[in-house]
Amino acid sequence: MERDRKATEQRLIDTVGEMIAEEGFEKLGVNAIANRAGVSKILIYRYFNSVNGLVSAYIQQNDFWINFPQKLPAKEEMRSFLKKMFYEFINKLKSSPARKRLYRWELSASNPMIDNLKAQRETNGLNLIKEISHIMGYPFKEVAAIASIITSSITYFVMLEEFCPVYNGIELNSPSGWEQIYTGIEEIIDHAFLN
Repeated sequence: MERDRKATEQRLIDTVGEMIAEEGFEKLGVNAIANRAGVSKILIYRYFNSVNGLVSAYIQQNDFWINFPQKLPAKEEMRSFLKKMFYEFINKLKSSPARKRLYRWELSASNPMIDNLKAQRETNGLNLIKEISHIMGYPFKEVAAIASIITSSITYFVMLEEFCPVYNGIELNSPSGWEQIYTGIEEIIDHAFLN
C-alpha cells in the first residue's frame, strides 16, 4: 500500500513537471493533472492538499540549490569543485524546460509556496557560502557577492536564451556560446580565489 502511494505521488509529481514544461502554469488544474496522470483528483488533495502543494513537491524534488549536498572538499580542491558545481547548475537548468518556466514564474508571482522556496534556497545558499568562505579563508561578503553574480547570471542567461539568442555577442542558443560563458565562470573563480 505504501509503495503504491509513493508510486502515485511520483506519477503526479512527474505529470506536473511535464505539464509545466509543455504549457506553463496556466493549465495546471486539478482535473487536468488527475486526467493526465490517470488518477483520481481526490488523491491530489489527499497526498498534497492542493495543486500548489503538488507543485511545491515537484520543486522540492527538482530544485538544484534546495537539493545541493552540503559536503565540501578541502581548500586545494575548492576551485575545481566550484567550477563543477556551476557547470552542473547550467546543465540542470538548460536541460529542463520546467525549471526554466519555474524560475520565470517566480519572478512574476508571489505566494506562500514561492516565498517558502526562496527561503529554503536562501538558507542553503547562505550555509554553502559560509562553509566556502571558512574553507577558503575569504570574507563572507566577497564570497556571497561572487556566488550571487555567477548564479544570477546563469539563471538570467538560461531564461533569456529562448527569447534573445545573442547577448553581448555570445550565442545563448548554441553550445559554443555556453562554453564561452562557462570559460568566463572558470576565469572568475580562478581570479577570485588566487591562493
